[in-house]
Amino acid sequence: MVILAPMAGATDQAFRTIVKCFGCDLVVSEMVSAQGLLYDNENTKALLEFTEAERPIAVQLFGRDPKVLAKAAAIVAQEYRPDMIDLNMGCPTPKIVKNGDGAALLRQPQLVSEIVEAVAAAVDLPVTVKIRLGWDQSQINCVEIARRIEDAGAYWIAVHARTRDQFYGGRADWDYIRQVKEAVSIPVVGNGDVDSPQSAAKLIAETGCDHVMVGRAALGRPWLLKQIKHYLATGSLLPEPSLAERLELALAHLRLKIGFQGEERAVKEMRSHLAWYLKGMPHSGKFRAAMNQVTDYDGVKALLENFAESLAHDTRI
Repeated sequence: MVILAPMAGATDQAFRTIVKCFGCDLVVSEMVSAQGLLYDNENTKALLEFTEAERPIAVQLFGRDPKVLAKAAAIVAQEYRPDMIDLNMGCPTPKIVKNGDGAALLRQPQLVSEIVEAVAAAVDLPVTVKIRLGWDQSQINCVEIARRIEDAGAYWIAVHARTRDQFYGGRADWDYIRQVKEAVSIPVVGNGDVDSPQSAAKLIAETGCDHVMVGRAALGRPWLLKQIKHYLATGSLLPEPSLAERLELALAHLRLKIGFQGEERAVKEMRSHLAWYLKGMPHSGKFRAAMNQVTDYDGVKALLENFAESLAHDTRI
């Protein structure tokens, strides 16, 4: 399987729908606060919405209290019926780890066991877990954590091959994914530095992982999921989309967001995605700056058309 990684502020309904159009096997929601769900927070509940077109989909929860996570998972399972419940034990951001959530859980192996066991007992859906290698280079404990996760009843484990203190920098150390794969019998999902069809194939070859998870490399490049699947199946590379195809896809993405969120909010939130779609193109910087001043669909469309026209005779395109 080729899976879209959960990414806060990025993997919303519109983007998940887009990658599904490119054959993504499984999408995962943005992380949802278990505590916020129990408090009936409207913003939290909004993150749980999905359409049938997004299936199969996993809803990712974060928290540190086994009872709270179990109650939240039961609510999600009963009221929203995703295909899986995923537990976040890898988020490195300070606002998450300062409360003991996300990657901070890797420093409490016993608590990891208790959380997975409680959630698995509370729902009739597969429970998966996403982790990192450890807190830092001196505390790499992914193999121990993986064994605990398996023993507690998880369906599979996804390993982002970086420590918490690496955040998203440096190189992912795939050898630890291999070690996890050799240590457990449940499926292992490899994640980290999968940015091309060739890197996906190399990850599988070097680690023996069962599935591949693609994260930041898919932002602005949702067609990458299709390219990876095709390469893994056939060994041949699909071509990159043309400039016109990329810009039309960006507009289609925006139209989806407008349908889900309304024009004003969608255009504002789409700015980061538009920057990703234009990343690496000549002269894109000034257009990204101009995009921050646009507040409606027509304005975005006009800017993208102007951008395309400015590159029409650029030999680098």
